[in-house]
Amino acid sequence: MSITLTDQDKLTLRNAAYGAVTLMAAAGAAGSPHRIATDGSLALSSATGLVGHVLAEKTKGLNLNGKSTAELADRVLPDLTAAMALLGKQDAAEAENFRGTVVVAVEAAARTHQGEPGPALAEMARKITGALDAA
Repeated sequence: MSITLTDQDKLTLRNAAYGAVTLMAAAGAAGSPHRIATDGSLALSSATGLVGHVLAEKTKGLNLNGKSTAELADRVLPDLTAAMALLGKQDAAEAENFRGTVVVAVEAAARTHQGEPGPALAEMARKITGALDAA
């Protein structure tokens, strides 16, 4: 099955995936947000299939700025749900690939030196997973 994604669809996928990592960095601001962002972004760069190709494209047009974590979440969480819906309509396996890619990135971002993520990171990961599963 061939998947057709518009430029807007691709932007939604990139905003969702990179936005999830950005949300994790915001949730871990008291610790090491740069390391969280780096670990999550590196995990996204290992994506394969259509998702990997879309995430590897230039990221012009990303909207990952916000005055607060809440403002960013208001954009990113719906994009995660929308990305799952648009991929799910065309290819369930690619939708699952996207979900798995984002979950691995969130897990990489949540990893701390002590092993377990703190409560803020764990809660943000739960919200991200919920948005992925809402489609």
